[in-house]
Amino acid sequence: MTGTDTATALERATLDKAARENFPVAPFFLPRAWRTDLMAVYGFARLVDDIGDGDLAPGGADARALGVPPEQADDRLVMLDAFETDLRRVFDGTPHHPLLRRLTPTVRRRGLTPEPFLGLIAANRQDQLVTRYETYDDLRAYCELSANPVGRLVLAVTGTATPERVRRSDAVCTALQIVEHLQDVAEDLGRDRIYLPAQDMKRFHVQESDLTAPSAGASVRALVAYEAQRARELLNEGAPLVGSVQGRLKLLLAGFVAGGKAAVRAIAAADHDVLPGPPRPSKLQLLREAATTLRGEG
Repeated sequence: MTGTDTATALERATLDKAARENFPVAPFFLPRAWRTDLMAVYGFARLVDDIGDGDLAPGGADARALGVPPEQADDRLVMLDAFETDLRRVFDGTPHHPLLRRLTPTVRRRGLTPEPFLGLIAANRQDQLVTRYETYDDLRAYCELSANPVGRLVLAVTGTATPERVRRSDAVCTALQIVEHLQDVAEDLGRDRIYLPAQDMKRFHVQESDLTAPSAGASVRALVAYEAQRARELLNEGAPLVGSVQGRLKLLLAGFVAGGKAAVRAIAAADHDVLPGPPRPSKLQLLREAATTLRGEG
């Protein structure tokens, strides 16, 4: 395989995951230039999460692209450090990894700053060091790094960032992150991570061992319902973001909000039993929720 073929394969292995997200990444109705830049941002965000989760494609091509020796390719902190070094080349040189080379023209075209990208890397470093969260505020502080930068980048790419829109976007992104954690309780536990706040687990009399069951008991379901309601409240707080913009961007942002609300409904439809696997909405449910969001309804 040539170097070009390897680079293309690395990009495709990451970018193809866009179809599995809870929200639209770069839908067809957006201008081509926006789609190109949003996919470049998504490629970065997806790859840094894959590094942090140990979900890179087998074969070590990502490590080689980042200059990490084979014997250190499984060390996630080493990989994240190398990825940050390569990210900084986006702003002052030529990066090595093909997904960061793809990102470079987007950064220059849209005048993007390093901070949101560094936040996403910091979140994945935190995942290697922090596996439990004591309070809801602690979890929200994590979401400030792990989720909110994505919304801020969308606003920056589309040239629509204002302080109020950023605030609304942060609420939506934090909600989407919480919903994803609820869907993935069992998967996260398999990585020895729990994103349900310990204070809330104690309040609902949930032990960590309860999360290992094949199906959730009443206490776990009550806890999941409680956290899902918090996510819905954040989505409602952020929903006015949709009405603050026009045109195709309005459709995109409605898709983000609708994706979160439809996922919350799917969790409720599963009677808040997330342990057998992630409850996910159908495409029809997503479309209905998007229509409701565009109308400015609940």
